[in-house]
Amino acid sequence: MFKKSFFLLMMAACLLNACNTAKEKAGMAAVTKAEMMAAENAFSVMTEQKGIRIALMQCIDSNGVLLRPNTLPLCGANAIDFISQANDTAYSMIWQPKGGSVAASGDMGYTYGIYKISPKVKGDTLYGTYVNVWKKQPDGTWKLALDSGNEGVEE
Repeated sequence: MFKKSFFLLMMAACLLNACNTAKEKAGMAAVTKAEMMAAENAFSVMTEQKGIRIALMQCIDSNGVLLRPNTLPLCGANAIDFISQANDTAYSMIWQPKGGSVAASGDMGYTYGIYKISPKVKGDTLYGTYVNVWKKQPDGTWKLALDSGNEGVEE
């Protein structure tokens, strides 16, 4: 009788612990997603204030990948070299994150949304969609692991 009662008590304790662990993980995932979304929003604000070149240089991971039209994927040092040579003085870019998700591990996630590129003088405004893949750094900050977009969609 004692063994059966002890076994049932232990099973109940394990189930309660599992429920608490699941709630804790869900709470941590929400905090982690909020941190990643804050990084995305800060990236957007920095782009408006300082330009896409400076913002990308500050936000991209050292192994980050850029997917751009009419070119092969640009990875790591090649991506950083591409960004550093970019001339963004003729246009401005703004975007709005629409959503995202974080992996259960809490170290990777993605954001997506819409963007608008406007010439500073005369010209056509471009609209499109984007996706950014983010990687959490050892210091807790988020850096871009991948940056990509598609032209042609207007909200």
